This record gives sequence, C-alpha cells and structure tokens, in this order.
Amino acid sequence: MSPAHVLTAFAVTFPAELPDKTFIASLLLGSRMRPLAVWTGVAAAFAVHVTIAVAVGRTLDLLPHRVVEGVVAALFLAGAAYMLLVSEEEEEEAGERAADAALIPARSFRSAAIKSFIVIFIAEWGDITQVVTANLAAKYHDAIGVGIGSLAALVVVGWIGVSAGANLVRFVPLTLVRRIGGVVLLALGALSVAATVS
Repeated sequence: MSPAHVLTAFAVTFPAELPDKTFIASLLLGSRMRPLAVWTGVAAAFAVHVTIAVAVGRTLDLLPHRVVEGVVAALFLAGAAYMLLVSEEEEEEAGERAADAALIPARSFRSAAIKSFIVIFIAEWGDITQVVTANLAAKYHDAIGVGIGSLAALVVVGWIGVSAGANLVRFVPLTLVRRIGGVVLLALGALSVAATVS
C-alpha cells in the first residue's frame, strides 16, 4: 500500500463526489433523520461500493498493461465529459429522487441507518466515483491504498452532506466543484492516454 496512492485516490474522489447525487441525497436524508444514523448507513453503503470498485479494478489489472491504460484513459475521459457537461440541476434532481425513497422518516437509529444505506447503495451504482476508484485501482495496482483513499473521501463527503451540506452549498457553488473534478479527471485521462501510446 502506497501513501501516495491513498492521497491520490482521496484527492480525485473528493471533488468528484462532492457535487454528486449521493451528496444531495445524504444532505436531504440528514435533514429528515438523525444525522449520525444517516451517516452510518451512508458510510456502510460507500464501503460496499468501494470494495466492489477495487475488485473490478483488480480484474482489469489482469489485462495487458496497454489495454488497461487504454480502458482507464477512456473511462477517465468519459468521467471528465460527464462532470463537465451534465448539469448540476440533473444531479440535484437525481439526489432528491433518491432521498424521496426514504420519505417517511425513521424513528430509530437502526432504521434510519438501514434506510440511508439502501438509498445510497442503490444511487451509487455506476456512479462516477465508483468508476474512478476502479480505474485508480487498475492504474496503480494498489487496491488497498486506492480503496482506503476513496473510502475516506466518500465518508468525509457523506459527513459533510449529512451535517453541513445545506450551509456548504450556500457558500461554495457545487457547479465550480463539479468543474474542478472534471478537469482533474481530464488530466488523469490525458496522462493515461500518454501512458498508452508511450
């Protein structure tokens, strides 16, 4: 496990997740139920998705190096296009729809955590951060380091969404965060293209 890979995974995943539908869903769930219970369920769902993503990344790692770099480059560039071209309103609407699945607030800690887990577990499938995590695991051949970094970023974003999300969006435009995440993915895609042709 490389500390550099942990930091890279955190640095790439954090801005990609912050303006995401699961951030909006976490924010709304936290406003309807106990924040700690919501965060517990959200963090557990993210842990499952990171585990799946690094397993997929390890599977990609079995392919020849140039093929892996080509696949990684294509997925990073697709992720960049998604981050830069899909409107923030679409992500907000998706997050609101996901949170509406838990419209009836849960009374107990356990039921709030379970509802939050289910909402995020369903919403996160095929999400940009899941794709990024798989890509980084394949690129760096470091499932543990990438998994720790990505999970840490997702858990922090989940906590921000649950505890301070409503205040954050007043001061930090999520469109700007989304654009920064898109540029980061574009740069990673360009580096992967360069590694493919070299």
